Amino acid sequence: MRPCPSTADSPDPAPASTHGAEKQPAGTGIALVLGCYTLWGAFPLYFRLLSEAGSVEIIGHRIVWTLATCLVLVAARRRWGRLRRVLRTPHLLGALAASGLLISINWLIYVYGVNTARTADAALGYFINPLVTVALASLVLRERLRPVHRVSIGLATAAVVLLVALQGSLPWISLALALSFGLYGLVKKRIGPRVDALTGLTVESAMVCPVAMGYLGHLALRGQSAWQGPQTGWSMVTLLIVAGPVTAVPLLLFAAGTRRVPLSVVGMSQYIAPIIQFILAWAVFHEEIPPARWAAMVLVWIAVAIFVADAVREATRRPRVRRA
Repeated sequence: MRPCPSTADSPDPAPASTHGAEKQPAGTGIALVLGCYTLWGAFPLYFRLLSEAGSVEIIGHRIVWTLATCLVLVAARRRWGRLRRVLRTPHLLGALAASGLLISINWLIYVYGVNTARTADAALGYFINPLVTVALASLVLRERLRPVHRVSIGLATAAVVLLVALQGSLPWISLALALSFGLYGLVKKRIGPRVDALTGLTVESAMVCPVAMGYLGHLALRGQSAWQGPQTGWSMVTLLIVAGPVTAVPLLLFAAGTRRVPLSVVGMSQYIAPIIQFILAWAVFHEEIPPARWAAMVLVWIAVAIFVADAVREATRRPRVRRA
């Protein structure tokens, strides 16, 4: 007998469901997505505490301890059957290998940006990312792209061009973060109805874990691990282990939420994280933000304002669903 699905990882309701039944998963999905982006916005505070370790080592620990956290949850919730089903399905396994690689790349670039005083660059990337997500929703999933969406995407593109022209260099951290996470969200959206959140994250972590463990083992053999430093205390050890649940919780929220709402709604919600990150970069970390970056930010913020205003207007025009 198939176990009763929980709220966090139940499949989408069947098309035959009533309007009232459809509304509940959508509301739950929005809450999950909002929660994950709020947590992601505060991540720079956590990763600054790990600055003594290298960016690649931090990601290695994130992957290993995320897998450990997921396996504990799988055992506690008795989800081994779902895990075996995915491992025996080649096309799902391939998709999760791709999403695992994409999120690992995203993690690495993000941690590198935060720990090299480029949190503002990371924030810019996540401001651009929702527009990339909406563009992918139109190009791949054939979701409707409104004229105002085209204007917003055009303004974000102009911001990147302006940065290149004024700085003389490509904002690679911003662009890499936007593209890697946009593609990750697309993969999760495509496989979402067939893979629950916990199983998906477990397989993603397992696919990249051998590389992570190999790198951590290499550092340990050379005596270069952050755990082996002369000044290393229990605080560093604890912080690296905690990277597992710290990483797993928002990703599980994201995976569960993206299956319940349109990808364009996910794109709009993503502005929460970069707003928090930019405030931290400017007001807490006191990073230097040159005029070119401010100019690009203004263009992106205008694009965001246009996009959000249109979304709010559309939401207020929709007829309310009457409950039986």
